[in-house]
Amino acid sequence: MKKDQEEGFADFVRAASPRLLTSAWMLCGDPHVAEELVQESLARVYVHWRRARADNPTAYARRVLVNLHTDRWRKRRREVLTDTVPDTDPASGPQVTLGLDLDLTQALQALPRRERECVVLRHYLDLSEKDAAATLGVSTGTVKSSTSRGLAALRAALTEGEPNHV
Repeated sequence: MKKDQEEGFADFVRAASPRLLTSAWMLCGDPHVAEELVQESLARVYVHWRRARADNPTAYARRVLVNLHTDRWRKRRREVLTDTVPDTDPASGPQVTLGLDLDLTQALQALPRRERECVVLRHYLDLSEKDAAATLGVSTGTVKSSTSRGLAALRAALTEGEPNHV
């Protein structure tokens, strides 16, 4: 890479890293994993810097970040065969009890992956429905419905236990 391109990439990293790190942290909920995701994303952007800088490098890096997060999630969710049948219905997911000391991060982590991604992209990164759909590789309708369900779940989780104001 030429010196001027390296300087442009370095400027991009300084400008985009804080926002990418916060986005990664909101997606995965673990600061160490978030740092790894951002580092891997920036390494992949560096390899394709000539193409990325010509278009929209921030959007390109964000797309790489979301894809890496999705890949990491898929690897963790591999089906494991056992001889015993679980006592609970695995389709219902883990039972999450939300207390009064609940914060936004915990509430986001309680959301299903797709809903969390849509809420973070739409309301934290302030992407349009079209841009969020392009980033996630899904339809605009999927973004709308997932965002709606995610926000409803967040509202319910964050208002649980609050006294009724009439």
